[in-house]
Amino acid sequence: MALLFLSKMDDPIAWREELQSRIPDLDFRIWPDTGDEADIDIALAWRPPPGELKRFPNLRAIISLGAGVDHILSDPESPVNVPLARIVDPMLTFAMTEYVLLAVLRHHRRFDCYERDQRDKRWQFEPPPDAHQRTVGVMGLGVLGGDAARVLTAHGFKVRGWSRTPKEIPSVECFFGKDQLKDFLSECEILVCLLPLTQTTQDIVNGEVLNSLPEGSYFINPSRGGLVDERDLLKVLESGNLAGATLDVFQSEPLPQDNPLWTQHNVLVTPHIASLPYPYSSAPQVVENIQRVHNGQSLLNQVDRSVGY
Repeated sequence: MALLFLSKMDDPIAWREELQSRIPDLDFRIWPDTGDEADIDIALAWRPPPGELKRFPNLRAIISLGAGVDHILSDPESPVNVPLARIVDPMLTFAMTEYVLLAVLRHHRRFDCYERDQRDKRWQFEPPPDAHQRTVGVMGLGVLGGDAARVLTAHGFKVRGWSRTPKEIPSVECFFGKDQLKDFLSECEILVCLLPLTQTTQDIVNGEVLNSLPEGSYFINPSRGGLVDERDLLKVLESGNLAGATLDVFQSEPLPQDNPLWTQHNVLVTPHIASLPYPYSSAPQVVENIQRVHNGQSLLNQVDRSVGY
C-alpha cells in the first residue's frame, strides 16, 4: 500500500516530512515516479493530468490538496467510485479570510485609486464612508464564505450573504436560491465570490449579475476562475458600472500573457495565492483519512459528488 503525491504546485518534500513524522512507515511516492501502479491506494492530488487517476486499479481514496475539488470532478475519466475528500483546515480558512479582508479594505479605503493617483503624481483626497455604511456581499456561505462574512461583520461592515440553500449567520443578512439573487446583489457595493465551482455555478458571475450591483461597485474573486464569465467582466469594467476588481483565479492559469485583464487599469491580478494548504497544519487530517481508508471507514470531509462539494 502506498500514497501517491501528485501536484506540480505543492512541495512534496514538506508533505512527505510531515506525513512520515506521523506515519513513519508510510510509502510516500512522488508523481510521476509511481512505482508499481497496483500499490497505490491513496492519491493526494492537485490538478492531476486528465485520466491520470484511472491508472491505479487499487485506488481507495482521493484527497484534494485544497478546499476545492472541481479540478478532480471536471475530469471525465476520474474514477467516480473512489471516495473523494477535501481539506478543511483552520489555517487555510484564516488565509482566505485574510485575503478577502485585505481586498475589501483596499477597495473600501480607495487604495486602488490612490495607487493610480501616485503614478500620475496627483494629490487628491476622497474620504471613504465608514465601514458600517458600506455593504459587502459574500456569495457562498460554506466554511470559507461563512468565516469571511463573520470577520467582515466584526470589522463593522454591513454584510449580506447568498448561498444555494438557506443559511443563518449572526448579523449577516442571508439570501438563498435563484429567486433571491437579484435582491441580494441590489445593495452589494463590494461583492466577494467564495462559491465552489460546480456544474450549476459555472459562469454564475456574468453580465447580468455584475450589472445588478449598484453603480461603482467592486468585485473580488479568490475562489475559482470558472465561476466568472471573463468577457462579461471586462465589458462591465470598461462600461464603468464596476469600479474595479481584485482577481486571484482565472479561467486559464497561469493567466495568458495576452489576456486583457493584465493591463486593465482597475484590476488587481494575484497569481492564485489567496489560500494554500500548509503541510504542518493540514497533515493531521490527511493522516486521519489514511487511517480511515485502512480501517474501512468513510473519509473526513468527504465530498458529495452529486453536488460538487
